[in-house]
Amino acid sequence: MEYTGKWQMIEYKGKQLRLCNQSCPDWTHMYNYPGIPIEEDDDLHRAGCGIFSVIHLIDWITGEKDDVDELAQFSMDNGGRGTDGTDRPVLLQAMEDAGRLKKIGLHYAGDGHQNDHEALWDVLEKGGYALTNLRVGHIVAVVDHRVVDGERQLLIMDSARDSMNNAVRGNIAEVIPQSRVCARFKNLRGVVTFEGYHYGMFWVKLEQTSDFDLLHKI
Repeated sequence: MEYTGKWQMIEYKGKQLRLCNQSCPDWTHMYNYPGIPIEEDDDLHRAGCGIFSVIHLIDWITGEKDDVDELAQFSMDNGGRGTDGTDRPVLLQAMEDAGRLKKIGLHYAGDGHQNDHEALWDVLEKGGYALTNLRVGHIVAVVDHRVVDGERQLLIMDSARDSMNNAVRGNIAEVIPQSRVCARFKNLRGVVTFEGYHYGMFWVKLEQTSDFDLLHKI
């Protein structure tokens, strides 16, 4: 499969956003769980969705393009790298304690891995944000919300561009055209046998989210 580079710059709602592409193998920072021998899949390319989600959130709120590798190292140094990826409550609490969330106008109150959609919507209505799963094993950032024809929808920034994922695609209400990437799949002979477009930003219905971590506006 062919990938684009580590990120692409897009414009949306007057914002100049850096959308990170986790699929790019050039994300080589070793994001490994302390005390366990480093495995092949212990880099940001394979295990960094939680880090990319925080980076996307900061960019959306402030326009700052934070250092991805530095945040990954901060997470590792503060216990935020769990056995199966980023331990979001631990990372967010460390960012709270270090004043990193306050710098972007947010507060983490320890309410991680929630499944109360009314609580999530309430936080968003009050100017907050969230990290969430749309499918098992992958973290994305919730950066905006809206109601369309009575349906509550969330705007997602997704480093893995899951608009093509079968667990997600059925509940997508709209894709952001600027976030489109063409993925080309080659066989062992080097022949392109399939091309497909997928998107890193899209609107999805509220109920698609699960195990979300709430970030409150200060």
